Amino acid sequence: MRTLAFDGRMGASGDMLLAALLAAGADRNALAPIEDALDVRYEVDRVDEHGIAATAVRVVLDDGSDGAHGHTDHHHGGHASGHSHTHDDSDGHSHTHDDSDGHSHTHDDSDGHSHTHDDSDGHSHTHDGSDGHSHTHDAATPAEGHGPHRTYAEVVDIVGSMDLPASVESDAIETFQRLGEAESSVHDTDLESTPFHEVGADDAIADVVGVALLVEDLGVGRIATTPLATGGGTASMAHGEYPIPAPAVVEIAAGADWSLRGGPVDAELLTPTGAAILAQFADGVESLPALNVDAVGYGAGGYTFPDRPNVLRALVGDGGRTLNRESITVLETNLDDAPPEVLGDLQRSLTDAGARDVTILPTTMKKSRPGHLVKVIVKPGDTDRVARRLAVETGTLGVREHGAGHRWIADREFRTAELSVDGETHEVTVKVASDQEGEVYDYSAEYDDAAAVAAATGLPVREVLRRAEAAVRPET
Repeated sequence: MRTLAFDGRMGASGDMLLAALLAAGADRNALAPIEDALDVRYEVDRVDEHGIAATAVRVVLDDGSDGAHGHTDHHHGGHASGHSHTHDDSDGHSHTHDDSDGHSHTHDDSDGHSHTHDDSDGHSHTHDGSDGHSHTHDAATPAEGHGPHRTYAEVVDIVGSMDLPASVESDAIETFQRLGEAESSVHDTDLESTPFHEVGADDAIADVVGVALLVEDLGVGRIATTPLATGGGTASMAHGEYPIPAPAVVEIAAGADWSLRGGPVDAELLTPTGAAILAQFADGVESLPALNVDAVGYGAGGYTFPDRPNVLRALVGDGGRTLNRESITVLETNLDDAPPEVLGDLQRSLTDAGARDVTILPTTMKKSRPGHLVKVIVKPGDTDRVARRLAVETGTLGVREHGAGHRWIADREFRTAELSVDGETHEVTVKVASDQEGEVYDYSAEYDDAAAVAAATGLPVREVLRRAEAAVRPET
């Protein structure tokens, strides 16, 4: 199966993900719907990161001009996202960032080179390096820190207006839902009233929707990431000084399939946007999966470190057989007074509301009373509707959510088995399960069909099931 694997040892940001996907073979033209809908454009450059040829992406304001910009030997502006940072690093260089409106950086490095940046109006960089060369270039104004901040509902409306493929729109909206729920959890507010600040601005929309479009263009069947490095130290944010990883990143990671890893440097390596995108798309793996690699790309980050390349590596190739990965949420409630008739109809009622599966288990509740535990699997987008239906149908006073996870499901095909009994032909539907490579691993005849044939012929149901499954199974 076609697989995209990320090496998360230097974290991830929206810009790094865009750059890594483009470097791994995604088509730059796939980003056109975003540039058509928003007043932004993507600047894509090739840069050198400690001897590695990497791709750097910046989202800049589209002012209608060509946007004079050049190439430097490293890229600034990936991980550092929208809030001010002060870092005093043990490796001997200090950074001061003020990013509230454009940004200025001053670096004093023990390795013998200094950088001065004044970016209040576009970018200009002057480098005086120990290697005896200097560079100066002007660039377009970064979109980060500019444009309106929006609510979740406003972001959903904008994404919905872009005329995107259905799967891209769904992934983008669910990514923003992860971001919004993380922010609302941190601030103890509800999703609809929580302002998105930086993650609701045009550059964040360009990152999230852009990655969804590039993933669609690559046409992979599975995405995985190794544990994601968060960095370390502290960052100055709107509400004060906070340790890295940022609170929103921790909230997002709690609902993700992958794990976090501190270090390896004191800087913010994993941004909320990068975390939310990977939470939406990627399975967690402890090490890179077995792949026959046919493409690799490196996406450059915003910091330059003296002893290591700051890149997100993406590998694309054919991996082993697996099942389909589907995002889910699990709802549950305890009932101690539900009539049997209500429980009997609950499967149909909740399925009509969008539930994927409903399980009712007997349990013992307070005062040793018999009761039932109802567990419901739903798609994240159907959570509110199904939770309300569960409450209305049962009268429960509360429904618990276990957070967004995943399940792996087979491709399913229904075949018709024809059985001849005493000169008459009877039909039984058989469900055939296979993995993404098409390898069949199970045949299961539908019980109701088999029961009807058994009643008509006098055969045991078990014998009808056996004959039906044998009829559709290829001879070996």
